[in-house]
Amino acid sequence: MTQAGTFRTTGDGAVTPAVPAVGEPAPEFELLNQFGEPVRLSELRGRNVVLVFFPFAFSGICTGELCEIRDNLALFEDAGAAVLGISVDSKFAQRAYAEKEGYAFDLLADFWPHGAVAEQYGVFDPASGMAKRGTFIIDADGIVRYVVVNPRGQARDFKAYRSALAGLGGS
Repeated sequence: MTQAGTFRTTGDGAVTPAVPAVGEPAPEFELLNQFGEPVRLSELRGRNVVLVFFPFAFSGICTGELCEIRDNLALFEDAGAAVLGISVDSKFAQRAYAEKEGYAFDLLADFWPHGAVAEQYGVFDPASGMAKRGTFIIDADGIVRYVVVNPRGQARDFKAYRSALAGLGGS
């Protein structure tokens, strides 16, 4: 399930969803996790949420980024934050990936409609069919408090998570 958000017009006149800005409500969605269980953003109200959009399971930079989260999960837990990794991979690929790497957080399948949630958050790249490296930290009231979108080949700065989460406090 998706909900309409704000849009922007690109240089060629195309209209695409805009990246939600800090201070805006986070767009609602429901996706299946690696176990086939539905995860709805609104059901996490009362907790902080970290959405980590990544291009593909089993790819090099993505694995490095998610392993850094895995190895520092206490940082997120101490801030009362649920981590949700999101890519266009199927729930089956997400499960194999989570099992191989030992991820103790949900990996969500934005598989069908292909990339719909990534598009809603303004981080879907239709030319390549994958999500860009977008991170959204959402507070317990569902408001976006931190946004960063990195180019395809550039890993996120993990130190930035520390700063953004420190400003939220625990739930």
